[in-house]
Amino acid sequence: QVQLVESGGGLVQAGGSLRLSCAASGRTFSTAAMAWFRQAPGKGREFVAGLRGSGPNTYYADSVKGRFTIFRNNAENTLYLQMNMLKPDDTAVYYCAARERDWVATSMSLYDYWGQGTQVTVSS
Repeated sequence: QVQLVESGGGLVQAGGSLRLSCAASGRTFSTAAMAWFRQAPGKGREFVAGLRGSGPNTYYADSVKGRFTIFRNNAENTLYLQMNMLKPDDTAVYYCAARERDWVATSMSLYDYWGQGTQVTVSS
């Protein structure tokens, strides 16, 4: 059974940093695309960042470019999201996602596996 488990969320002041982790089990995702999405209260789930399993290419939403970095440790089967210069608008539940195909999609409907989410709250 495939499981994605996020951790690392919390409360931080604007300008601060957090690192989210997503530990995968049940299969290896080293050759599959993975991504982070987020959902703020009253809004839909939106793409934040993604990367392929087989190459160095990374993709970011315009709202987080230059502040967030997505990376993975294949030996640990873990995905990360380093978030710097956080803003109150970054407040949301953050979800890790993975798909069987090895190309990054920005649509949540194209992902096959999801974590339970971790809350990030940025105070002003």
